[in-house]
Amino acid sequence: MLGARRNLRFPVSVSRRLLATQSDASLSVPSEYQARCPPYAKLINTLGQVREVTGNKPLTLAEKILYSHLVDPVESLGSANGDLSKIRGQQYLKLNPDRVAMQDASAQTALLQFMTTQMPSTCVPASIHCDHLIVGKDGADQDLTSSIATNKEVFDFLQSCGEKYGIQFWGPGSGIIHQIVLENFSVPGLMMLGTDSHTPNAGGLGAIAIGVGGADAVDALTGTPWELKAPKILGVKLVGELSGWSSPKDVITYLAGLLTVRGGTGHIIEYFGEGVKSLSCTGMATICNMGAEVGATTSTFPYQDAHRRYLQQTNRGPIADAADVALNKYNFLKADEGADYDQIIEINLNTLEPHVNGPFTPDLSTPISVFGKTAQTEKWPSTVSAGLIGSCTNSSYQDMSRAASIIRQAENAGIKPKIPFFVTPGSEKIRATIERDGLIDLFERNGAIVLANACGPCIGQWDRTDVSKTSTESNAIFTSFNRNFRARNDGNRNTMNFLTSPDIVTAMIYSGDMNYNPITDSIKTESGDFKFTPPKGDELPGSGFIDGRAEFYPDPNPKPNAEVEINVSPSSDRLQILEPFAPWSGEELDTTVLLKVEGKCTTDHISAAGVWLKYKGHLENISYNTLIGAVNKETGEVNKAYDLDGSAHSIPELMFKWKLEQRPWIVVAEHNYGEGSAREHAAMSPRFTGGSIILVKSFARIHETNLKKQGMLPLTFADEADYDKISSGDKISTVDLRDMIAKDGNNGGHLKLKVTKKDGSEFDLLCKHTMSKDQIDFFKAGSAINYIGNLRKAEMSS
Repeated sequence: MLGARRNLRFPVSVSRRLLATQSDASLSVPSEYQARCPPYAKLINTLGQVREVTGNKPLTLAEKILYSHLVDPVESLGSANGDLSKIRGQQYLKLNPDRVAMQDASAQTALLQFMTTQMPSTCVPASIHCDHLIVGKDGADQDLTSSIATNKEVFDFLQSCGEKYGIQFWGPGSGIIHQIVLENFSVPGLMMLGTDSHTPNAGGLGAIAIGVGGADAVDALTGTPWELKAPKILGVKLVGELSGWSSPKDVITYLAGLLTVRGGTGHIIEYFGEGVKSLSCTGMATICNMGAEVGATTSTFPYQDAHRRYLQQTNRGPIADAADVALNKYNFLKADEGADYDQIIEINLNTLEPHVNGPFTPDLSTPISVFGKTAQTEKWPSTVSAGLIGSCTNSSYQDMSRAASIIRQAENAGIKPKIPFFVTPGSEKIRATIERDGLIDLFERNGAIVLANACGPCIGQWDRTDVSKTSTESNAIFTSFNRNFRARNDGNRNTMNFLTSPDIVTAMIYSGDMNYNPITDSIKTESGDFKFTPPKGDELPGSGFIDGRAEFYPDPNPKPNAEVEINVSPSSDRLQILEPFAPWSGEELDTTVLLKVEGKCTTDHISAAGVWLKYKGHLENISYNTLIGAVNKETGEVNKAYDLDGSAHSIPELMFKWKLEQRPWIVVAEHNYGEGSAREHAAMSPRFTGGSIILVKSFARIHETNLKKQGMLPLTFADEADYDKISSGDKISTVDLRDMIAKDGNNGGHLKLKVTKKDGSEFDLLCKHTMSKDQIDFFKAGSAINYIGNLRKAEMSS
């Protein structure tokens, strides 16, 4: 029947080609690899349907992968009549992802939500990675032992969920989610959702990997079509070849300076050009990882020889063979000749110099050649207080071996580091391999503290002893991390994190001078001036990778076990069973402005990490951190809001007070609200504490989606100048919400609000919304999880 239906839809030539693809054994892999390999035959068949619907228009690589995962190409693309410009940035796509990956902090909420659906297992392969709850301080062994003891309740909960639902459980110490995904699950042509904003790291191996909130992950886990507005495609053409001190990190730090933190919003960044061939697979992953810092939906690279080499070295040779067929026989894993991009940026790798980005924002990009002078002009600290390399962004074997080459030079010259130096391996595979090859010994005998295979200081899990969290003096750190918002790394708002390559960080620890440029400057020693030569490293270990300790590797093909019980104590302060949010009342919304936020307001500001990570599984407790980093526009104060009687409160304190008083609230903010991490609590906590609407100048993609999933109403000003007309304490009511709901969101994309000032004067405000039909259903049900749960319960009862 399926074949007959396709014969009716397509010309005979297309139908024959699709049927031939279905029976092409060269696209298959052995059974033990099937859960880790995209269904190439199915994807290529779907792409044939896409070509028919779009009139065989040339497609970018990103579109090929994305559209080949469509539930129904005709439904998603048919109305465009072959005009791709009517799809990109406009049409909502319903997609079937291949896989889900969850880190331990966000997995708690994702799985608590999945539990409410009462499904016996997940519909797609999934994995849990315990990397966010491990504090870095003294070194891997001590830190891991302490963190496991501290977080035992959470780790036990996650492990039991894995056992019950058939989800791979990568325990604490196994590695950082993105590095493990790259080593095990990322594959050219894969579509994956991950509950972390740096999920696009997997694009370095030719995947479409998108960071989402837990409710989005539940879509995929339950087999519910996942919805995404079709991104525009930003092409980045790489020409030339990196050399000397320049590294893949400099491609993305330079690009971040061009695009800013908002420039990639609504886009997939697709790299192409002759320069791609010179990059390693892990170097491409570094570039894709930090695409999150420009707001991109994700980033990806076409299939390369470097990908084949990496797949082979990570014991996935059969998958590489299938990918070769998909590329060479079916033209799948690269862009079509003549494919159009919405914008193209060209980067010449021959002339690209190292860049240093920061402080406080990842898009403030400064070439190393002028960094020292810029530091003096900006009055940044004159010295560096610490250097840190590794994290999910730069913990590959190549990164570590290049850093080691710099340390060897210094060691041979008798030079010791002048500042503390921390090294974070990305996975047990990386740690074991660099230990075998003598790199860990080299690091440690030269003063480095090698931390556990976990996120650690990159996400705020750093028990720093040399600078207190309350210090009012500015200090500078150099890191190879990806994000550098205030207070992110050590809890100190005055710590300036400068993002750069591991090479520059490592060289900097021997000087500690912000004015030092290792490319041109020398370091004075007792025997004379010493100058580093450019670092050298190996793309892959010459003797191959080794796995290391077996206890860090889970069952590769876990099966669900319904007999496993998941226990959550009612008295726990770490885990809390979720209660469904109330459905929409059917009436217009009446709210009061609780806070008017000034300037940058990231998910770090909305739902702080660090010590708060321990409450990720307890919605009520973590909600006491809501917006504590936000700046009050009217007073300039941080974490301060004022009740209608003028009394001062912390922001969450006032939220909870108004919730008890049954006073729904609204927050008003500026551009790129919700930039940064895919922190679902930044949407769940406002909903839990009585919020109804978030009204801003613009949203970051993940956060806007998270708000919709939790039953909040995200709106943007039609005229940004209207932001200045609103004050805290104003009453704001929707005027035509019921009409918008009745039309399933298809009302022109606008919503009218009525604003009542404290003096009783009124005016109308026009806002914009991006609610799709499915998202309207979420709103009516109270949340996406409510809606999915209702569907599943109806299915089980029928």
